[in-house]
Amino acid sequence: MTITCFIRYEIDPFQRERFEAYATAWGRIIPRCGGELIGYFLPHEGSNVEAWGLVAFNSLAAYEAYRTRLKADPEARENFAFAQRERFIVREERRFTEVVAATYRRAAQPAGAASVSP
Repeated sequence: MTITCFIRYEIDPFQRERFEAYATAWGRIIPRCGGELIGYFLPHEGSNVEAWGLVAFNSLAAYEAYRTRLKADPEARENFAFAQRERFIVREERRFTEVVAATYRRAAQPAGAASVSP
């Protein structure tokens, strides 16, 4: 994984279930179109309006190819239309990030285990 598209959503907190349905649909669509879906995340505690989606790609070129496939995918087009029709997304922002390999997916250590310095 080289880059991750970090999508920040501001959602209508009264339409949380609709956003969850939208995110669930992406769980089928994104992998089919070539993205590595890390996941969608709903607010749990604190802010009730901020949600995230994270999708990884090998390169920006892979992302561009994915976007082309996404635009041609009937279920993706319907999911976009669903969001526009129901208006549960107030704002959407995209950022592209790189993983710091030495920090990625570090498992929790049992209490009292010796820590390893980098």
